[in-house]
Amino acid sequence: MNPRKLLLLLALAASVGAFFVFDLGRFFSLDYFRSQQAAIETYRAAHPGLTAGIFFALYVAVTGLSLPGAALMTLAAGAIFGLLWGTVIVSFASTLGATLAFLAARFVLRDWVQGKFGDRLKAINAGMEREGGFYLFTLRLIPIFPFFVINLVMGLTAIRTATFYWVSQIGMLAGTLVYVNAGTQLAQIDSLQGILSPALLGSFVLLGIFPLIAKKIVAAIKARRVYAKWPKPKRFDRNLIVIGAGSAGLVTAYIAAAVKAKVTLIEKHRMGGDCLNTGCVPSKALIRSAKLLSHIQRSPEFGIRRAEADFDFAEVMERVQRVIREVAPHDSVERYTGLGVDVIEGTAKITSPWSVAVTTAEGTRTLTTRSIVIAAGARPFAPPIPGLEDVGYLTSDNVWALRELPKRLVVLGGGPIGSELTQTFARLGSQVTQVEMAPRILIREDPEVSELVTARFRQEGIAVLVNHKAQQFVVDNGEKVLIAEHDGQAVRIAFDAVLVAVGRVANMRGYGLEELGIPATRTVETNEYLQTLYPNIYAAGDVAGPFQFTHTAAHQAWYAAVNALFDPLKKFKADYSVIPWSTFVDPEVARVGLNEQEAKERGIPHEVTVYGLDDLDRAIADGEAHGFVKVLTAPGKDRILGVTLVGEHAGDLLAEYVLAMRHGLGLNKILGTIHIYPTLAEANKYAAGVWKKAHAPQKLLAWVDRFHAWRRG
Repeated sequence: MNPRKLLLLLALAASVGAFFVFDLGRFFSLDYFRSQQAAIETYRAAHPGLTAGIFFALYVAVTGLSLPGAALMTLAAGAIFGLLWGTVIVSFASTLGATLAFLAARFVLRDWVQGKFGDRLKAINAGMEREGGFYLFTLRLIPIFPFFVINLVMGLTAIRTATFYWVSQIGMLAGTLVYVNAGTQLAQIDSLQGILSPALLGSFVLLGIFPLIAKKIVAAIKARRVYAKWPKPKRFDRNLIVIGAGSAGLVTAYIAAAVKAKVTLIEKHRMGGDCLNTGCVPSKALIRSAKLLSHIQRSPEFGIRRAEADFDFAEVMERVQRVIREVAPHDSVERYTGLGVDVIEGTAKITSPWSVAVTTAEGTRTLTTRSIVIAAGARPFAPPIPGLEDVGYLTSDNVWALRELPKRLVVLGGGPIGSELTQTFARLGSQVTQVEMAPRILIREDPEVSELVTARFRQEGIAVLVNHKAQQFVVDNGEKVLIAEHDGQAVRIAFDAVLVAVGRVANMRGYGLEELGIPATRTVETNEYLQTLYPNIYAAGDVAGPFQFTHTAAHQAWYAAVNALFDPLKKFKADYSVIPWSTFVDPEVARVGLNEQEAKERGIPHEVTVYGLDDLDRAIADGEAHGFVKVLTAPGKDRILGVTLVGEHAGDLLAEYVLAMRHGLGLNKILGTIHIYPTLAEANKYAAGVWKKAHAPQKLLAWVDRFHAWRRG
């Protein structure tokens, strides 16, 4: 290290060390100041300039050396010098001291830090060069970190010294004023009654609410900057425009209409979105038909010697469409129009933070609105595998157009969608091969869940190929073939149709995000209130993440609607603390909260309680005595951290745990609740019983045993 840097570092270390070794901190306590306040006042009256100079130098030293005591000195400044001069002295002294600490950190450490971590700090350096002043101003106004930390860390960045000084001077002024004012009031206390004086109480109230006020100021400054180039209309055609009529969009529009806002819902394709037309509704309708066939095939298990089913795949798929048509009125234009929503069938493009261009068959018109909610949904992802486009492929969007059952079907993907459709088509008669590159299907679930489902799949004749990575699709002598890599070897899988189910991507192009500069990578970026870069533009549902479920889209929609309509009067942070989901394979898999593998990965202390459904009377009677209930609880407590349920109607049974977690009910409450016998729901009570037995008070039971022995004589 440079000798000058080393010398400065040693001098700073010695100064800080002396502060603690000689316990100089005792001079920076409120008690000590009050004991010396009269003497200080007398000295100040005799030597006002010298007192101010000494105080100024001491304050600079404390802040420059990053020592504790600046907050007390700020209060003392108010008590000694009054509001005006106390604020002036502290403002300049604190800024000068901060700048000295900044320069010391820069001189001693910046070159070393940049040399060692320069590549990793490129983005930070670029951001500081571009927006460093604003970042610093935000930190000064809302001190997320202690000021001495900000001083030192900023010294390691590329921000200019002059910028650091003047931004610190301005940014710390409001907080300085509040603290100095509190100090002036403290100086006036001469009795216990003085503590209750309105002026002092007002000062402390101001001290308490200052961070909230500062946060509002920063938000207003940010908003002003982001809206700077966009002219704001004097009045608006709408309170809210919602783009997309899937689950998130429909619920958002419904809520807005229910609270009498003027809302327009724009949908370019079909009302109901993916859930109604290509997702939840059709898949569950098809799963139901396939499950009936599976029960018929299992007839000997139920004492039925022989049962057969004569069916046509096209008729099964037509039933799926009938189910969609029967559910469709719930999401129809007519229904939402009747609810008070202005529904437009057309294409929307955001042209400014307050305007949306809508293109319909009649042409294009522009609507102005106070707020916008983007609920454009997602679509299946097609990976860039060579040859995929040439062989043609199915997805969860277009598989519903099939009217001829594929004889040999390859399903690419072992997640929920891939697994549901794998089992369904196998039960309908396809020879299905499921290809998954991960070590197991349903990789987000616990290993025993994957093992149980995989075992059922293979029992039903499905070829489950894990650790197989799709590399290429080819047509060989007129036959379609997937070439996959497994353990370094090429595996050839012939097929008639391939269904791609490897995930979904948010719909983020074509409706103005790029033009407005709204950040969107995998999803549209939002804050905890679901606001985008522009505070009046929100995103909800699949397009926003982090979950891609119909029920979470509806959950987010409440926050998006309420925040869009009532901010700045009131807004709410989206709550993802209790999110349930279910995969509708057989056996069904349902989960809420943590599972065991997540708890281990995140190092969260937990206990595991398992109840096997092979012990449940109703499951035995129904011929569905397989699966389990696994509950994670806090160590030694009945507080539920998460539940995994595998078995018949698992998604329905999970609701009791979702309710319990949402409202803070533990396993003791579930154990104390009457469940109808014989039902599958009893599994929840028995799982709670397993936990209770493991936590029985053994010492107390030993005394009870002695008590009963004594009573027997």
